[in-house]
Amino acid sequence: MGKKILVILGHPSSNSFCGALAERYAQSALRAGHEVRQLFLGQLDFDPVLREGYQQIQPLEADLRQAQADVLWAEHLTLVYPIWWGGIPALLKGFFDRVFLPGFAFKYREGKAFPDKLLHGRTAHLLVTMDTPPWYYRWVYRMPGLHQIRKTTLAFCGIEPRRTLTFGPILGSSAGQREAWLLRAQAIAGR
Repeated sequence: MGKKILVILGHPSSNSFCGALAERYAQSALRAGHEVRQLFLGQLDFDPVLREGYQQIQPLEADLRQAQADVLWAEHLTLVYPIWWGGIPALLKGFFDRVFLPGFAFKYREGKAFPDKLLHGRTAHLLVTMDTPPWYYRWVYRMPGLHQIRKTTLAFCGIEPRRTLTFGPILGSSAGQREAWLLRAQAIAGR
């Protein structure tokens, strides 16, 4: 039986190489018998700024209420995003700030140092593009945009990152190289 997979495109443009990765992954997952939903953050109507932090409730826009429903529906999330300035795009960060809220993604309890992980039981893949050579991003920069998502966002909420694929440098890559990267994303989607 197939999994319920939510593919989240964290690049503002669906016409980007990230958009192509998300589409190839989704199509491959569908062919493998999985149920797939897609969220293109650049097409959602929401304020990415958590205006008052957690001090005051900021009502969720309709697109964010649907995004929460999609996250709860999913057994597996696939995040597709670029590395910009060493980290994740502001749009993706704003999405997490607004959607992965206390009471939805995690819950602190009095007397406990760490919160309950309310999204426990889900898994994730990360498909990440960059213009920096991935080896340099790993060994010199120490992968802050990967650690942020894997450890301090997903794992914090109970989502287990299973596989991370990095693609780059995108700048100056050939059509053949990009097709090879698309095939790598396609291959893990069918599992």
